[in-house]
Amino acid sequence: MNDKVKDILEWIYCIIIAVVLALLFRYYIGTPTIVQQVSMKPTLIENQRLWLNRWNRTQKKLPEKGDIITFEAPSTTSYSSQSQVDQSNPVAKYERKINGFWNKFKYYVLEIGKDSYIKRVIALPGEHVQIKDGSVYVNDTKIEEDYLQPGIVTDVGIGYDDFVVPENCVFAMGDNRPHSTDCRAFGCIPLEKIESKVWIRIWPLNLWGKVD
Repeated sequence: MNDKVKDILEWIYCIIIAVVLALLFRYYIGTPTIVQQVSMKPTLIENQRLWLNRWNRTQKKLPEKGDIITFEAPSTTSYSSQSQVDQSNPVAKYERKINGFWNKFKYYVLEIGKDSYIKRVIALPGEHVQIKDGSVYVNDTKIEEDYLQPGIVTDVGIGYDDFVVPENCVFAMGDNRPHSTDCRAFGCIPLEKIESKVWIRIWPLNLWGKVD
């Protein structure tokens, strides 16, 4: 093997190692993202850049109340009738079947064809949630939501308005309640479907800092 071929192979090995390390870091540690929806206004605005912390997923640790998280979008995001809503089992449905190593790699690691939502954690396992009179009650206490815009009310329509958050699940909603499809419509999010915690806003620079 001549020196030129050897140099090319060394570069290829270096590139492969760099790509593998980048993918591992992205999946287990953190990654940047761009806000694409209006459901978290005024906290998060479209086209803002965020840094997502994925260490909790690596540790299989539930987020804390008030955390803004990303999670895989459920396969069912709405119901046509209240009779379809089982408030005794308020867990979002994930019925997609991803078969084959390559398809799973593309979907879960490269996140090609995968939709994710950004919402705020409102209640944790074992807590009783009620949505009534335009407000949210957790364990019979009305919660104060200073992050909402003045005059915003929380309604449900067809969905979950009186239930207990199941074990290893969280209940999350967008701050822009009238324009957010969230756990009110499709149920609580299982721990294994939570992808990351929104940690830092990195753009625009004048708003750089920790996101609350």
